Amino acid sequence: MKLDGMHHITMITGDAPRNVEFYADVLGLRLVKKTVNFDAPEAYHLYFGDEQGSPGSILTWFEFAGAAGGRAGAGMIHTLELGVASEDSLHFWSERLRAHGYASEGSGGSLRFADDDGLRLALVRSAADNAPLRAEHPEIPAEHAICGVEGARAYGVFAGVQENFLTDALGFRYEGEGSYVIAGARRSFRWAYDRPPEAAGRQGAGTVHHIAWACQDEDQVAWQTHVSELGGYVTDVRDRDYFKSIYFREPRGILFEIATLSPGFAVDEDSAHLGEKLRLPRMHEHLRPELERTLKPVVNPRSAGGPQAVA
Repeated sequence: MKLDGMHHITMITGDAPRNVEFYADVLGLRLVKKTVNFDAPEAYHLYFGDEQGSPGSILTWFEFAGAAGGRAGAGMIHTLELGVASEDSLHFWSERLRAHGYASEGSGGSLRFADDDGLRLALVRSAADNAPLRAEHPEIPAEHAICGVEGARAYGVFAGVQENFLTDALGFRYEGEGSYVIAGARRSFRWAYDRPPEAAGRQGAGTVHHIAWACQDEDQVAWQTHVSELGGYVTDVRDRDYFKSIYFREPRGILFEIATLSPGFAVDEDSAHLGEKLRLPRMHEHLRPELERTLKPVVNPRSAGGPQAVA
């Protein structure tokens, strides 16, 4: 029983259309699913990734329209690291971000910037053995396209001290000074803790809600039992249509999810047209007329025949 690297990371945005414009156009990711929050169907849940919507490439957002900006603090992820192939790619992205009105700062082989909600992002060189997970965009050469999610950094009170729950219970490898690696079959993922700021964190737009690790479908119940036997509170298995999930908090308070690798994002629409229409969880399908009337139209730049709204 072994985790297969990172599955996805979920954030909060206050503006779904602007979120789509940034991630699906400026950054060139593919909008692979346009659906709603299971627990709050009046809110979008948007998924971005590579051409196939592969685990390891997926970034997702809950939209709570007009949400106030949040602030990362202790027990919260503060920076996401996205992979690129080369130093030349960092230069390409510095110029592209500038041309679209986004400031960036290069240092130590990375390029740091923020999205419209204030979420901190960094472009870094991909690990040599990480399979590239790219999306296609007419303005972004393949050699400079984002290659997947390489890592994340969180604020943890005991940064620099090995966390045995991560290593002994979940199979992370400790690298020293608060840094870990979780290795999957095709990709590894860097996970690190930094000392938290004095100001308390506040969840809101621009903050991370949770991070999900991938597992083989047949292992999920065993993982649920394993975490429970170690004294952690773990949820029941929840069907999220595109994967099944369990949730629990690691010792520093960050919400972890373990998600299955299947059925994937092509289970309810053709892989050539992912993210083009509004898909609803089966439990919320009866709300479609109301949701199509009240959700703010979101333009998918990849839609067949050009941009179109969800209605």
